[in-house]
Amino acid sequence: KRSHFVWTSRCFILVFLGLSYDTNSALPERDNREAITEEVAQGKLVWEQNNCVGCHTLLGEGAYFAPELGNVYQRFGNSTEAIKAFIRSRPREGIPGRRSMPQFDLSEEELNAVAEFLKYTSGINTAGWPPNIQG
Repeated sequence: KRSHFVWTSRCFILVFLGLSYDTNSALPERDNREAITEEVAQGKLVWEQNNCVGCHTLLGEGAYFAPELGNVYQRFGNSTEAIKAFIRSRPREGIPGRRSMPQFDLSEEELNAVAEFLKYTSGINTAGWPPNIQG
């Protein structure tokens, strides 16, 4: 029995190392780090400061209260202007009986940054996530 444990443990370790190597080999092809600009970094900061992940998911991570935003750039017609217009159009008061996004009163610079951040996230190779355009 001990030899069986040792043999299966070695096989598992070899499979684990092989899969780790394969993943690390594929990551540079999937990476789009060159697209990270100061504006994208600022957009991520605005995203974090306003706790957007408290309602939305981004690439599958976050709360499932509001739509997935990993593909919002495509859903809005590949337009950062449409994303900014949507964020600007949120009402001051919530809509009674409905879930609705609050008005964050973002500056034009913050709106541009968030839109660029969401555009950036849409360019990440997520291997098919989210599974549909609706998020």
